[in-house]
Amino acid sequence: MRFTRTLMAVTAVLAVLLTTVGTATAADRLRAGVTAAPYCGITWGSTGKTGGDLNPAPLLTTRTGQQDCYDRLVFEFDGNADGYSVGYGEVFTEGQGLAMSPYTAGGAVLRVQLREPAVGYPYRAGDHVAAVLGYRTLRDVVYGGTFEGYSTFAVGVRAQLPFRVLLLAGPGTHSRIVLDVAHQWQE
Repeated sequence: MRFTRTLMAVTAVLAVLLTTVGTATAADRLRAGVTAAPYCGITWGSTGKTGGDLNPAPLLTTRTGQQDCYDRLVFEFDGNADGYSVGYGEVFTEGQGLAMSPYTAGGAVLRVQLREPAVGYPYRAGDHVAAVLGYRTLRDVVYGGTFEGYSTFAVGVRAQLPFRVLLLAGPGTHSRIVLDVAHQWQE
């Protein structure tokens, strides 16, 4: 009985101590005006991003890459492509409206809608189109089909993380829509 009371008292003192130390550290940071630095200088955020118009440039290929601070997904087109809408949320196949998240690996799903057709693209709706094994952030890339000039992808990522979308010219007469997803939020 005495042992139990002693153990309970020690546990209570430790809980108070840990809470006080954590609060003091947070309070000290606020007083000093110290905030966490952006990871690799990344300040992208995770809100949806949209740009461009419906365009006839067909999607040719998709590829991925790993960088020091982010993972990259590239969509390459035959001609000038500029239309896209990217954001976190449920993704549905084009034309049929079937939810894709149950078939997409990852803790969060980015909905990528390209305002360009995938005429001649070598995959069918539901196909996993990129090998991302060993990537820090990307977990899956699933094609959702093309309908009336819109091509959809479900991009599985480790968690809801900051991302950006870039438009790049080339190579040659081609163009690229690039999706970069950061490895983490802050340092």
